[in-house]
Amino acid sequence: MTYAIGLTGGIGSGKTTVANLFAAHGIAIIDTDAIAHGITAPGGAAMAAIRRTFGDDFVAPDGSLDRARMRELVFADDDAKARLEAITHPLIRTECERAAAQAEGPYLIFVVPLLVESGTWRERVQRILVVDCPEETQITRVMARNHFSRDQVLAIMARQATRAQRLALADDVVDNDTQHAALTSRVDRLHAEYLKLAGQFGAH
Repeated sequence: MTYAIGLTGGIGSGKTTVANLFAAHGIAIIDTDAIAHGITAPGGAAMAAIRRTFGDDFVAPDGSLDRARMRELVFADDDAKARLEAITHPLIRTECERAAAQAEGPYLIFVVPLLVESGTWRERVQRILVVDCPEETQITRVMARNHFSRDQVLAIMARQATRAQRLALADDVVDNDTQHAALTSRVDRLHAEYLKLAGQFGAH
């Protein structure tokens, strides 16, 4: 079993930026969002069940998930959200396990936006790393990146764990409201620490 870190943070916190810095050290990154996009792409493993459960209206002309329409539905309907997750979560978990079994290197990182909310990841990783920044920074970044309105971003954040809830679960925190050089330096230090911990873990 490989030493595993769970990396999380709110929308717009900079999870991908931090993951890429670890990847530059040769660390395997398993991104649950990327897996979710893969299984809901044209011909993706989740699409037949999504079409059966939600109908053709939620399938785009190319055969992929109509993300905008599904986002609107699950925000308004908790039952629909649960039905979607019943389809996607087992597939994501299976793909995570497959990718982890194939990963090489001293340790690996799972990037899990909803790590705190899911409740199952705490037992699956050895440490939790939270990418943190002020909420106003998150809002500004997501509005610029996704062209969402402020209200849309606030609605997404309201469905996620709070900043305090994430920080309460964190073993390590990366402040991503700083200059890139400071961020790189923090990741370098964490990488050195994780190498030591992974070595001790493997020695047991």
